[in-house]
Amino acid sequence: MIKLSEAEWKVMNLLWEEAPQTITQITGHFKETTGWTKHTVMTFLRRMEEKGAVHYEEGTRAKLFYPDIEKKEAAFQETEEFLDKVFNGRLGLMLNTMIEKKTLSGDEIAELYEILKKAEES
Repeated sequence: MIKLSEAEWKVMNLLWEEAPQTITQITGHFKETTGWTKHTVMTFLRRMEEKGAVHYEEGTRAKLFYPDIEKKEAAFQETEEFLDKVFNGRLGLMLNTMIEKKTLSGDEIAELYEILKKAEES
């Protein structure tokens, strides 16, 4: 299981959207919104490489970074960990809490009905 920090999730989302990316491209993408420097991005990428989340290939001028894990798998792992930690692994308890707090829109409730209908059919 690969555990990603919030900052690493941001980098991974960029790489899942468009890979490969160089350190300069990643830094440029996040500079205004996060203030990350090139050295900060390099640190994130080194840690992510050690975790097995990304790898690089030598490009003509710079290293090209690629994701090594799929977004769907990372999201599943994160969701399982969250459910276990906060709701003792109970999806129903989480949904009930969200419904009680009125955080689900009508569209989201309709989407959940569709998801449950598909699950029931399979």
